[in-house]
Amino acid sequence: MTEEEAAQTPDEEQPEGTEPADDADAESETEQSVEDVLGSTSTSLVAKVAVEDEGLAVDLEEHLADLERRREEAEAEAEEFESKLKRKQADFQNYKKRAKKRQEQLEERATEDLVERLLDVHENLKRAVEDEHENVESLREGVELTLKELNRVLDEENVTEIEPDPGEDVDPQRHEVMMRVDSDHPEDTIADVYRPGYEMADKVLQSAQVTVSDGEGDEG
Repeated sequence: MTEEEAAQTPDEEQPEGTEPADDADAESETEQSVEDVLGSTSTSLVAKVAVEDEGLAVDLEEHLADLERRREEAEAEAEEFESKLKRKQADFQNYKKRAKKRQEQLEERATEDLVERLLDVHENLKRAVEDEHENVESLREGVELTLKELNRVLDEENVTEIEPDPGEDVDPQRHEVMMRVDSDHPEDTIADVYRPGYEMADKVLQSAQVTVSDGEGDEG
């Protein structure tokens, strides 16, 4: 073959389905670059997630530590409150005991004072009975003086008589009805006082015994 023929002979044809070597290398490099990028991105994402997870874990730990601190503070406050409450209860019980004892002492003194004043009345009555009197009038005067002394003692103790007037309405809290009688007073009102009662500072010590009118005396 001459040089001219050789020059005119076309290059050998490439087998079908194959690419030139330069294109294959380029494609291979491209795929490798994509894999590198994906790998780098994936690593970055994993690292970012890890950092975020670590930050979240730290936040949770701090939050739990704060909750634990608050719980301990609450328990300490509860213990302090319970301790104060127990002290207050003990103080209150002691106060009640002291108040009760003081009240008992006051009542004892009041009773002693009343008895001492009544002893004078008692002695006067004894003398009135034991002494010889020339006449009834002198005895009467002695008894009247003794009664006056007794009334003074009762007045000092704020003791007053319950002695309603005839015609007044019956008060079940202060009057004890003994019987019903004919009377000129309106029906169901007090006809007469059989025995006076006594009250002390608005507290009834003894009800007055009374009779009640049945209204029969109004007729005729």
